[in-house]
Amino acid sequence: MNRPRSLRRPKFRIADSAQQAVGGFLLAGPFVVTEEVWVLAAGMNWIQGVLTAGVVGLIGYAALYRADTDRDPDIEKEIAGIPVRFVSLMIVAFGSVAVLAVLFDAPDTFLIEQGVTGIDLWATTAKAVSVGAVFSVVGAATADSVF
Repeated sequence: MNRPRSLRRPKFRIADSAQQAVGGFLLAGPFVVTEEVWVLAAGMNWIQGVLTAGVVGLIGYAALYRADTDRDPDIEKEIAGIPVRFVSLMIVAFGSVAVLAVLFDAPDTFLIEQGVTGIDLWATTAKAVSVGAVFSVVGAATADSVF
């Protein structure tokens, strides 16, 4: 017999975001401090950056709702029609890379010292964050699903 929805534990809790953060930061770290990621991002155009961000979303959604068949995105709490768990995963995936990039001063090390400034600095940093988020989202989604 199933419990009524009102008596069930909420599907998504703050602890789930914490688990995502641990996995996201764990896998983001090595990519933030790798020069090749920043050189790759500098060589990408804006379309490739946007597509990379889209791949992060696809990986995250597939890991949360296709690989883990116990979850149903239709019954989870939503923000503007998007499951809260997925929103949290995207914030963690991109946010962990961005936070580590700032903490490690990666844009200065890999871009400013090479003469990259202004809008190119911001655009390249955003593309590097998208590249790092490809790996961060795997760690975050795995930690969310395993624990």
